[in-house]
Amino acid sequence: MEIYLVDGTYELFRHYYALPSARDSDGREVAAARGVLASVLGMIKGGATHIAVATDHVIESFRNQLWPGYKTGEGIEPDLLAQFQLLEHVLSAAGIVVWPMVEFEADDALAAAAVAAAADKRVDRVIICTPDKDLAQCVSGTRIVQLNRRTRVTLDEAGVVQKFGVSPASIPDYLALVGDSADGYPGLKGWGAKSSAAVLAKFVHLESIPSDSREWRVNAANTSALADTLSREKDRALLFRTLATLRTGISLFDNVDQLRWNGHTPDFPALAARLDAARPEARR
Repeated sequence: MEIYLVDGTYELFRHYYALPSARDSDGREVAAARGVLASVLGMIKGGATHIAVATDHVIESFRNQLWPGYKTGEGIEPDLLAQFQLLEHVLSAAGIVVWPMVEFEADDALAAAAVAAAADKRVDRVIICTPDKDLAQCVSGTRIVQLNRRTRVTLDEAGVVQKFGVSPASIPDYLALVGDSADGYPGLKGWGAKSSAAVLAKFVHLESIPSDSREWRVNAANTSALADTLSREKDRALLFRTLATLRTGISLFDNVDQLRWNGHTPDFPALAARLDAARPEARR
């Protein structure tokens, strides 16, 4: 049994900017939601039997209380933002499990679901469908993997190490140092991808990095300056790691049988027909 966990927020953004505009009879923009729906149904047609989609029903989360610069819904196109609830509605009508997140983020839901699903011995593989580097922390061996559906690249644990230079366990520490512009936190000055990977590959977590750079013995430039920066901004680095660490204690389902697709609901045909009838239009 394979479990597919889909990042609905990423998919909605991707389809919004990839597809031409289309509006239904009420004038609502629906192209992105329609595209995601077709994509997920395509996965089922291709053989996926157990599938769930996580969305950011509200863009803001508890992380906004921890860091004022954390991502918000500000600046998102209104026609895109309005399609989140539409997407949740059409997916549910199609019989697909949807987790609309409010306090937590879609990424947290994907992480929590991956851990819960992998605990079931009947599950052969959990496939997290997103390119978001945050989710690399959830990859475990070849049992929990990360799939970029656009590039069709799958990362297992060895793939994460090859891509980032660190193990999945170090991904939150890595992001704390290099920052994540998509999520709105900058990392530490001077700490780039190569230096962060070199140091964390040896010490794994921030707390284990010696304050004296002479003890590092890693292939990284300006280690003295890096050590000084980390010493001065250790608290900030730990905060950024908290932002980057996904929450896996969220209860989303009782067992993986609840993720099985059993067909669409009676409401789906009429809703699908309405989406299909949406007319192309120049984007406003």
